[in-house]
Amino acid sequence: MKRIITLTAVLILSAGLFAQEKEHAKIAETIDKYIQEVIETWQLPGAAAAFYLDGEVILSKGYGVKEQKMAGGIGFRGLNESNRDIASGGVVPVVNSANSPNGPNTLFQIGSVSKSFTATVMASIVDEGLVKWEDTIKNILPDFRMYDSWVTENMQVKEIMTHHTGLIGQGGTYFPNVGYTRDEIYQMIPLMKPVYSFRNGYQYNNTTFLIAEKVIERVTGKSWEENVRERVFKPLGMTSSTMNAEGYASAKDVATPHDYSFTTPLLATSPCEDLIRGEERKGTPKIVVSPLYGDEQALWWLTGIGPAGSICSCANDMVRYAQMHLNNGFIVNTKEDGSKDTVRVLSEKAAKFLHKGQTICSQDSVHTTLYGHCWFIEQNNRYRLYYHTGTTWGMTAICFFVPEVNLCGAVLVNCEASDNPRLAIMNRLIDLAMGAPAESYTERFKDYNKVYFEKWLAAREKGWEESEAKFAKRTFAAAPATKSITGLYNHPNALFGEVKVEERNGELYVTTGKGRFCNILRHIDGNKYEFRADGHGFPLIFNIPDGETKATSLTIQLNYEEEKDFGDWVRVATK
Repeated sequence: MKRIITLTAVLILSAGLFAQEKEHAKIAETIDKYIQEVIETWQLPGAAAAFYLDGEVILSKGYGVKEQKMAGGIGFRGLNESNRDIASGGVVPVVNSANSPNGPNTLFQIGSVSKSFTATVMASIVDEGLVKWEDTIKNILPDFRMYDSWVTENMQVKEIMTHHTGLIGQGGTYFPNVGYTRDEIYQMIPLMKPVYSFRNGYQYNNTTFLIAEKVIERVTGKSWEENVRERVFKPLGMTSSTMNAEGYASAKDVATPHDYSFTTPLLATSPCEDLIRGEERKGTPKIVVSPLYGDEQALWWLTGIGPAGSICSCANDMVRYAQMHLNNGFIVNTKEDGSKDTVRVLSEKAAKFLHKGQTICSQDSVHTTLYGHCWFIEQNNRYRLYYHTGTTWGMTAICFFVPEVNLCGAVLVNCEASDNPRLAIMNRLIDLAMGAPAESYTERFKDYNKVYFEKWLAAREKGWEESEAKFAKRTFAAAPATKSITGLYNHPNALFGEVKVEERNGELYVTTGKGRFCNILRHIDGNKYEFRADGHGFPLIFNIPDGETKATSLTIQLNYEEEKDFGDWVRVATK
């Protein structure tokens, strides 16, 4: 009798496993086709994705190509494959051969998903007792400063990665592009005036992760990079993953980043859009996907942003990382003999602390979104979703997990499209895991790809019309005499170094970032010029007082007006 009961139990279990495998296979097939639909709709050059559902990886695959070539071999802003610009920090940028396919081990930059790795490292250090979440930063880093002295004395470890420090959203993000290093940017933090009171708001910021890096390095005696490798990559078997410009550029299987714009090909390939005027500017806008070459890959920025966004990974590695967070700190490996091996990266307590909401991001009648330690936590009426997106110059990513259905995964894209393609894939997969029909859509289980794209396209078409109408009304003043603006400009704060403006062979050049970067300076309007450095355009204003014939100072405009806190570079008097 006991034998019969045991045999029956085995048969029931086998039947259940077979049904689950069949269901998983159907979901994998459906989401695979859906990803291809998303790529076609949004005209993405390529992607990679991996998903784990209820005990097994159901899909891990690459899509499209590593590099989508443009006519004539020209890329974004008119650069081509042969461009090697010192503004990328001396690292040779990535170039791929035509039609080279993406695979599950192809490396992509994961951008701000890197933040959760930094938080994971910090939690691991807390597990070891090397630091406490409630420790004040000042007691760990004697040189730590914020603009407000009270904040300097009271900010705790648990507050440097949850975006409620008072700093303006994204403030400091573009400092590396002008040529500054992590250490220099860390020293700039106390110069940035807060825009809201400490602990009483939410504004997303990359710069505070440099504080986290300093804490990690101080208490462990090892670099942030060494800690990520030893505490995350190695135990999880993330054998392809790497960090920073050097890791990305030296990898053999790596995707090329692409710009993604709703514009005209002429504007996309122009060194500066403002230089295209009159009849040349007219044209029907469309989605233009351009490979990033040379300086436009922003490889100095990738290293400079460090613990906030410099990790490079692949689908096969990211799905293991997502599983670890889904399991609250561990992953189960299957050995060659079929036996199981549990590898714990974090204690359950530490993992749950990372997944606990710390800051309110948004609320409405259907959703509440919180920010934990580098995870957005969305609670709706069906499930709780943990996710983080990532965007770098020419790449986007998303990593997520949903405990209610034992689901997790990642989507990596080698162009700077909006969040929508990634969110469409993730939301469709969640619906499928929750029982959505594979062949049709309902009001509850939407075709996110179609809904998101139609809304995005309508907004872009309207935005194009409005921006071009404004541009048509603009007037442009003549440039000042070259001799009135060339020369050396010193900043009152030695941290910022000198800015040099000089003429070479009929072109103006500007040197920034303590002499690290030298780029062409192009005239836009009157005293306003622009230079591109490490993938980004920066307006530069020469300040010429009324009645004067020469500039007395210059202002480099940053995206979040940080220059108001830092001041101008003052021209050095010449004989």
